[in-house]
Amino acid sequence: MAPSEKNTRREIILGWIRIVLGLLVFSFGVHLTIYANIGLAPWDCLGMGIAKHTPFNYGISMTIIAVTVLLIDILLKEKIGFGTIIDALLTGNFVQAFTYLNPLPENTNTWLGIAIMLFGFVFMALGMWIYMKAEQCCGPRDALLVGLGKRLPKIPIGVVEVLLWAVVLLGGFLLGGPVGIGTLISTFGAGLVMQFVYNIIRFEPRKLKHRGVAETAKVLLSRK
Repeated sequence: MAPSEKNTRREIILGWIRIVLGLLVFSFGVHLTIYANIGLAPWDCLGMGIAKHTPFNYGISMTIIAVTVLLIDILLKEKIGFGTIIDALLTGNFVQAFTYLNPLPENTNTWLGIAIMLFGFVFMALGMWIYMKAEQCCGPRDALLVGLGKRLPKIPIGVVEVLLWAVVLLGGFLLGGPVGIGTLISTFGAGLVMQFVYNIIRFEPRKLKHRGVAETAKVLLSRK
C-alpha cells in the first residue's frame, strides 16, 4: 500500500470522527434555537404547513422534505457522501438527546429567547464548519445551500442562506405553517450570523472538494 493511500484512508476515518463532532456542535445549536421557545424555524414551519394539508404527521412531512431536497441536490450535481449519511442518521437523534438532557426549565422570556437563538446560530455555523472540513459531503439542506451558492458565486454564502430560508418560509406561510418572531429571526438572522462567523474564521464552503460515497468506498476497499 502506497503511503499516500494509507494517509488517505486515515484521513477518511478521522474525517468521520470530525463529522460526528461537528454534528454534535451543530445539533446543540439547533437545540438552543428550539429551547429559545420563540417560534419555529422556516424548515419546521414548512413541515407543519405540509402536515396541515396532508394525511402525514410532522415527522413524515419533514422526511418528505429531506428526500425532496436530496433529489434537488442530485439534480444540482452535488455529491452524496458519507457525511450526508451520517448527518441523516445522527443529527435528529443528537438534537433529541440534548432536549432530553437539558436540565433547565422551559424558557418564557422573549428577549432571553432571542439571545439564546442567536447563540444557537453561532453553534450551528461552527458545527457546519467542523464537519464540512472533512470534505465528505454534507446533509441535504446544507448541500442545497452550497449547490445554490456555487451558482451565485458573487453573493456571500450567508446571504444565499437568507434567500433560501426566505423562500422556505414563504412556502410554509402559504401552507398555513405557524410563524412567530423566532421564525423571522431564523430566516434573516441565521445566514447573517453564519456569514459573520465564517468571515472571522475565513471559511468558504464553496471551495471545498468533497468525496462522494463511491470515491470514499473505493479508497477504503482498495487492496493496493
